[in-house]
Amino acid sequence: MASTNFIDEVKFYARAGQGGAGAVHFRREKFVPKGGPDGGDGGRGGHIILKGNPQLSTLLHLKHKKHIVAGDGMPGEGGCRTGATGSDVVLEVPLGTIAKDADTDQVLVEITQAEEQVLLLSGGRGGRGNVHFKSATQQAPHYAQPGESGAESWIKLTLKLLADVGLVGLPNAGKSTLLAALSAAKPKIADYPFTTLAPNLGVVPYREGQSFVLADIPGIVKEAAAGKGLGIRFLRHIERNAVLLFVIAADTPAISQVYAMLIQELQAYSPELLDKPRLLVISKSDLVDAKSQAKITQALPQDIAHTFISAVTGQGLALLKDKIWQLLHPPLYS
Repeated sequence: MASTNFIDEVKFYARAGQGGAGAVHFRREKFVPKGGPDGGDGGRGGHIILKGNPQLSTLLHLKHKKHIVAGDGMPGEGGCRTGATGSDVVLEVPLGTIAKDADTDQVLVEITQAEEQVLLLSGGRGGRGNVHFKSATQQAPHYAQPGESGAESWIKLTLKLLADVGLVGLPNAGKSTLLAALSAAKPKIADYPFTTLAPNLGVVPYREGQSFVLADIPGIVKEAAAGKGLGIRFLRHIERNAVLLFVIAADTPAISQVYAMLIQELQAYSPELLDKPRLLVISKSDLVDAKSQAKITQALPQDIAHTFISAVTGQGLALLKDKIWQLLHPPLYS
């Protein structure tokens, strides 16, 4: 099932590497029996770094990593040689990943760009060797600094998928079929509720080689914001969508009431979602004739533009892509 492979939240303990100790060492050569101090510095502890990977769409690969520890820095050596730096740990994550302190819920870093690398936890600094502590009154210091401890914390990674357009609707409204018709994505499609148990992404080709990313969000039911059905687990993915498509099947009784319910659930979760451009898409229009479509149109809410489509026959899909593109790229007025 898709739900076993789609993981959008993980928690683990992370510790950056400890810095290496500075060296206490004195220069000793054949004709220099009492050389001065030449103890080198300890190496820096390894960092823990997050890196954006556009090929990933889930945190599944981190699900079973409960402890992540970077390498410790090596101690300094004689001859003012600095110890080796501890090995860094680079965690590749999908774009849209947010790292939080699991105890305080404070946002630490956020990954939104491909190949972007952000320092999550810093490795400890290496201690200074005894060469740094030589002075006029202390010609032969017999001490050096220990290395600093690396940062450590319980970390929670949360994924909010990055997509231009989000499909919002009841279970079995035809969202997955629409995604499959517009893009190369192959979501699971069947004629029963909650077929989609995880968000699916698809790239929709447009004119002149342009494209946009479409996200199929699992169906929303009444009181979803309070945890009913699939609850709010996937509502957060809608937060990053620039445009919302409300998809309601043409054979749905009281389409306006269903639309009002969807609006209510989004508002209960986050009122800011209603500030996004939106379009009402009447799917499965091949199931009703022209007369029924006219009747449906009269009963639709007046505060949102609408369009009829059929993902099965292809009716209205070209016009739908035009409307989406216009919402994503509104004309600029001087």
